[in-house]
Amino acid sequence: MKPVSKLLLGGLALALGGAALYRFYPWPAPLSDKPARPPAPVIVARAMTRDVPLLLEAVGRAAAQDSVTLKSRVDGQVATLPFTEGQPVAAGAVLAQLDPADFTARLRLAEANLARDQAQLAKAKADVGRYLSLKNRSFVSEQQLADARTTAEAWAATVRADEAAMESARLQRNYTTIHAPFAGVIGARLVSPGATVKANETALAVLNRVQPLEVGFTVPERYLPQLRAALQRGPLPVAVRVPGATGPPLAGEARFMDNAVDPTTGAIGLKATVANEARLLTPGQFLHVSLTLDVIPGAITVPVEAVQQGPEGSLTFVVKPGDTVEARPVVVTLRQGGIAVISQGLQDGETVVTDGQLRLSPDARVQIKANGG
Repeated sequence: MKPVSKLLLGGLALALGGAALYRFYPWPAPLSDKPARPPAPVIVARAMTRDVPLLLEAVGRAAAQDSVTLKSRVDGQVATLPFTEGQPVAAGAVLAQLDPADFTARLRLAEANLARDQAQLAKAKADVGRYLSLKNRSFVSEQQLADARTTAEAWAATVRADEAAMESARLQRNYTTIHAPFAGVIGARLVSPGATVKANETALAVLNRVQPLEVGFTVPERYLPQLRAALQRGPLPVAVRVPGATGPPLAGEARFMDNAVDPTTGAIGLKATVANEARLLTPGQFLHVSLTLDVIPGAITVPVEAVQQGPEGSLTFVVKPGDTVEARPVVVTLRQGGIAVISQGLQDGETVVTDGQLRLSPDARVQIKANGG
């Protein structure tokens, strides 16, 4: 084969190989600029300046301010129990009546004895006057006059004893009627009419004063210095809520702090007084108690959702002009009630991100979906 033919065949082979290589392994297209990342949708809120109460949360139990188990002061038989179980009663209302017949008879006997001895006293006094007149005319001796005077004094003492006996009988009869010592709510009947009761022993019913009502609760002993300082300034405000109930809490005041810490729990007991005007609370009921220990004035606050935890501590994403964000370190001094108190890192009115932080990085662009307040 001629050299020219060999060259032509070689060139044709190279051309076919290059076409096949381009067909199966094409050259990459030139790189173009990456598309811009779309703004991240976020929800924001504004940092606000407000006075923030420092609250201590506790679980308490309601207790009647006064509670008495009604008992009779005399033995007797129950005649009537003129009250409706579980209903309010006024101070002085009749709650139980014992059969007074026996005590009425004793009173009448005491009155009769008094009348008899008063007559004897009157006769003895008349005798003293007569003996004195006769003594002046020397018809009786000094001894006879002295005896008459002694007899009159003895009858006077007897009359006084009769008066005391009559007053005692009157009191015994009065004790057969049992009155409410204070206004409150009466419980269930513990005896029935016709039952015999023993003095100071048989319980008739329980009366509780529920307006106002006391709420007992405990707080950890580490708050003792702050509690003492706060109580010296006056009673501490409390808010009382029934677990699971809707509506505003009931306001009250804490004035009492126990004189010793419970060594088994490391807590100290306090008592708050709640007016309970609508009788929404019942003695023995478990309650949520919020005690206002102090107030932080002019604090910068944001929703707690705005505070994130970074490798170097707490931070929040602050929205800058141009809808970009800055990851800014902050110092959080308090978290409570859905807000965080920021002592360093934020200014009043700045906009912070409360939702959508996972898509953010420094200087990322954002699209505000809603203002969380």
